[in-house]
Amino acid sequence: MPVPVAVHVLVLGGTTEARRLAESLAGDRSVRVTTSLAGRVAAPRLPPGEVRVGGFGGPEGLAAWMREHDVDALIDATHPFAAAMSRNAAEAAALAHVPLLALCRPGWVAQDGDRWHSTGSLSEAAGLLPALGERVFLTTGRMGLAAFAGAGLDALWFLVRSVDAPEPPCPARMEVLLDRGPFDLDGERELLRRHRIDVLVTKDSGGDATAPKLTAAREAGIPVVVVRRPPVPEGVPVAGTPDEAARWVARLYASG
Repeated sequence: MPVPVAVHVLVLGGTTEARRLAESLAGDRSVRVTTSLAGRVAAPRLPPGEVRVGGFGGPEGLAAWMREHDVDALIDATHPFAAAMSRNAAEAAALAHVPLLALCRPGWVAQDGDRWHSTGSLSEAAGLLPALGERVFLTTGRMGLAAFAGAGLDALWFLVRSVDAPEPPCPARMEVLLDRGPFDLDGERELLRRHRIDVLVTKDSGGDATAPKLTAAREAGIPVVVVRRPPVPEGVPVAGTPDEAARWVARLYASG
């Protein structure tokens, strides 16, 4: 006889952790997993299980979708800087009376020899650059380049790395490198050397896939401007790994 589905989990995805969680849950016959992708990446890596692509129309739309599809649990495994989506998830979970968990990889921690400059926004990061260097390796993604397009930064040269091609407004002097992590240390060392990078800008996205650039910058004595991540919405429990999130799901259907 078929095993009845005990719990339907909606994963707000797009990250490596979301995909690994879906892989774990898809192997459990007591769980039905649906991963939702925003659709901002042209060719995303699809996780196992059911997949939907596109927005929900705000928290009310997300809550309605969860009611319509009998969602029992919501896991926000979006990028640590997807603050608007995380707020929507918290509001939608409250509206639909669905338990919510944030799956958020731990942030990076500075080590001996790091020359980090912590900022609260991309605009603050841009304001620091003229005093730090002239050749900037910008690894903040393609969505926030407008912060680096101001006239005061026209003298700087930017190497912009992103998965998909950025759209204007962009820095006046810019080279685009289309690439997707994970990146290795030797490659990051060579990239900094070849492009004569003298300052790195990154978001504190955490994880191992893009961390080698921090090691390469430390070795080269290059300053790093690190944009702090926004906080998880108040009251939302947090799991640091896919395994922790999977155990949270298991406890839900074990108790239900």
